[in-house]
Amino acid sequence: MSVQLPPRGRGTATNPHNRFAPNRSVAEDDGWYQEAPLTQGTTVTLETAKSIIARNTSPDIPFDRSINPYRGCEHGCIYCYARPSHAYWDMSPGLDFETKLIAKTNAAALLEQQLSKPGYQVAPITLGANTDPYQPIERDYNLTRATLEVLLRYRHPVTIITKGSLILRDLDLLAELAKLNLVSVFISLTSLDDELKRILEPRAAAPKARLRAIRVLRDAGVPVGVLLAPMIPMINDMELEKLMAEAKAAGALSASYVMLRLPLEVAPLFEEWLQAHYPQRAEHVMSLVRQSRGGQVYDSRFGSRMRGEGVFAELLAQRYSMAVKKLGLNRRDSFRLDCEAFCPPGGQMSLL
Repeated sequence: MSVQLPPRGRGTATNPHNRFAPNRSVAEDDGWYQEAPLTQGTTVTLETAKSIIARNTSPDIPFDRSINPYRGCEHGCIYCYARPSHAYWDMSPGLDFETKLIAKTNAAALLEQQLSKPGYQVAPITLGANTDPYQPIERDYNLTRATLEVLLRYRHPVTIITKGSLILRDLDLLAELAKLNLVSVFISLTSLDDELKRILEPRAAAPKARLRAIRVLRDAGVPVGVLLAPMIPMINDMELEKLMAEAKAAGALSASYVMLRLPLEVAPLFEEWLQAHYPQRAEHVMSLVRQSRGGQVYDSRFGSRMRGEGVFAELLAQRYSMAVKKLGLNRRDSFRLDCEAFCPPGGQMSLL
């Protein structure tokens, strides 16, 4: 079976149908063959958002509110569960998700407005729940940094999830937040293999860069955990213990993992990726995925969607539990942030 390889620096070569679009386009070979470009550029649309704090009630997620300064993600991770969200903006969850991005230019100003609303109840806000706040375009738009400046100004707690080494640019803000017990960071670490990282997460930071980020953040007093997400059967699951050991050596205080999730359009995109890069292993990988998801490629039920079920999932959970205990990566008390210091815009800050 012939499989088209992605453009250089991208996770996928295809743009599957947007499930909300009324019409479907089909490519036909009319004889006018043109070679695909070796690169696919990034375009950014500027958006004036109407709201910035998203809420959730999922029992599988340890936070109830989040901020995503960007829609789409240039890191291009083929497995990203957020890809289907791009269909809401009349774009494909495929190549569009990583090349046609949206920047919420008023994110910081809007956050300040929402924090000042009467009756606002403080709780840690998570930056990076859907797309990475430190993806490459943050260098130009600085929306994440501006958001952190607002949170520091009003002493609001924040948790950051990223696989971008660009987070070290904001070490000054993070160190100040850490002194006030207002920040925790979770670095997503998927593989120590540079080649696997290159095809799995094309524009994300290299493994060594992420480990360095953990080390530098910890030296600055920032509590850091590591997220092994996702664990993919027969692709990176064999690295579980090594990933945790390297993270511990870099200074990580905790570790958690997520089993590969393939909702909606992510499933066919991931299967295409397998055929392109691991054709001899593809059938076995998908067999283990289905065994861990009740015979399907995805199970959205709360309680099982993050970890899976069945023999493979249970074995992975046992390996994780043993490694956490051995390495002491269970210092969760370090991630309890201060919610009492919050002073809303226009309020009187405590002198104590």
